[in-house]
Amino acid sequence: MSKKTRKKSSRPSGKSAAATQASVRSPKAAKARAAKSGGTRAAKAQKAAAPSRKRAPGKASQTAASKPLKPAVAKPVLTEGAKAPSFRLPRDGGDSVSLSDFAGRKLVLFFYPRADTPGCTKEAIDFTGLKRDFDAADTAVLGVSADPVKAQEAFRNKHQLAVPLISDERHEMLAAHGAWGEKSLYGRTFMGIIRTTVLIGADGHVARIWRNVRVDGHAGAVLEAARAL
Repeated sequence: MSKKTRKKSSRPSGKSAAATQASVRSPKAAKARAAKSGGTRAAKAQKAAAPSRKRAPGKASQTAASKPLKPAVAKPVLTEGAKAPSFRLPRDGGDSVSLSDFAGRKLVLFFYPRADTPGCTKEAIDFTGLKRDFDAADTAVLGVSADPVKAQEAFRNKHQLAVPLISDERHEMLAAHGAWGEKSLYGRTFMGIIRTTVLIGADGHVARIWRNVRVDGHAGAVLEAARAL
């Protein structure tokens, strides 16, 4: 074959060249090419993103959360008839007080949330007003909160309280008597003092427990229980 022949045959025919040019100008062909190009780019992006989804921490956390959790071990709650928990804590005036100080006598422990607040003040004043009656029933009365000793002393002096006030800043005595636990206020949950009163008999055992105390008339009800014991 001559060079002239090969050169001539390598050129596209006029008909095919026109078809190619028409396809370039055709809107449908352009749209098809764009769709094909977009699909290729989307596939590449999906393939590139696939490994990152496998490494996402969310899947691991979901798997861990689906594992069954061990139930929390509930602490024993003080019950009536149980032996009263021992304690030794500081009180107003600088001394300390312990359960053994009241051996052979009945003892009332009223646990209040905070010194010099309205409900706690009324409760302490009510017990103070009945102190002679409690004495006549051979029953001692102690107020207990987590306030420091200085706050207890200021509380006593301000309202002329006649019952000793104990400071349990570490919440150990409070917890032992079931007066420290979870509370809620205005949708907020927190740990705090649950207003509680415990009456201990002369034998050192718990005779009565009042939980979530309502202050009005409470001191009088405790006095009646002490008299009947």
